[in-house]
Amino acid sequence: MGKTFYVIMLIMALSLSGCNREKQEKPQNQEQNKTMKTIVAVGDSLTAGQGVAEEKSYPARLEKKLQAAGYDYRVINAGVSAETSSGTLSRLDWILTMEPDIILLETGANDGLRGIDPQLLEDNLREILTTLRDKDVVVLLAGMKMVYNLGPIYVARYNAVYPKLADEFEPIFYPFFLEGVAMQRGFNQGDGIHPNAEGYALITENIYPFVLQAIERREGQ
Repeated sequence: MGKTFYVIMLIMALSLSGCNREKQEKPQNQEQNKTMKTIVAVGDSLTAGQGVAEEKSYPARLEKKLQAAGYDYRVINAGVSAETSSGTLSRLDWILTMEPDIILLETGANDGLRGIDPQLLEDNLREILTTLRDKDVVVLLAGMKMVYNLGPIYVARYNAVYPKLADEFEPIFYPFFLEGVAMQRGFNQGDGIHPNAEGYALITENIYPFVLQAIERREGQ
């Protein structure tokens, strides 16, 4: 029951997680804050970093890695546990008050658990991406994938959403946020669902080249 069991448990955990690990940036001083560009990581508990120390979450690791490489960027963790794509859309105006140069967008797993029509997921993501395009925000879209426990028709429709929108809007596209981490015992916490510190380290390494593409696009604007 491998993949099917894992995906069911993964999405259930994302939906039932009640801990909002949303974090705010802590610039060393106001002058540094003014000169740095801003990346906002938007998503559910996978972005929030549930179950690990704040500094072990992927946004915190990403900020450290970027700054060590000489990139003048801060990364704000705006992950909210249990959030669906509708929740992300509903707080988009608030996210934009952070004046992001780049948004890392990871949302939609909880839509799958609740059996929400993939068309609504697509519509929500399309509205989010349209708004961000109109605001000249560079987007890195991180996809999610389902397996056939929800039925082949539903899963095919769901899995088609992210590539379809990637073709339509041409964001920087990372097809599967949990690539190399899902179902790997050594990269997950005891629940077998949420990434552990090592899992978030791998996520950071995997997504880093795509983040550099987003930075290159931002610098070219």
